Amino acid sequence: MNELIGKEILLIEDNPSEARLIIEVFDGFKIRNNITIVTDGAEAMDYLYKKGDYADRKCPSLIILDLNLPKKDGREILKEIKHDENLKIIPVVVLTTSSDEGDVKMAYSNYASAFLTKPSELHELVDLVKLFEGFWFKWATLLECD
Repeated sequence: MNELIGKEILLIEDNPSEARLIIEVFDGFKIRNNITIVTDGAEAMDYLYKKGDYADRKCPSLIILDLNLPKKDGREILKEIKHDENLKIIPVVVLTTSSDEGDVKMAYSNYASAFLTKPSELHELVDLVKLFEGFWFKWATLLECD
């Protein structure tokens, strides 16, 4: 069993209430990690490429990506991550309101590790995060990247 302790998680989510809820659910599970939230696609790419305010950041071990983002769409971000030699090893979990089959196909054809549709009910989101937590933070082995 592995625990994601001391790992970096990048949450790319433009909705502050959804980001806060995800963080609160993670906190409820006592997950001991650093979760960085960025709210648009341009900021996400600055983070991943260590530009500007993110020059000293640690590389994330896991990315949670919304698709519908301002400045740079999550679809573009996923393609860029998975076609970059240094970033492609990072698992990207798409967590979005979309259940469009085209988005699902796009995500998997660009090597997303999972495609999760955000449920509309709070208790369902908590259940989803519990399952997510069990897999990624207890059982999966993640790498440190540069």
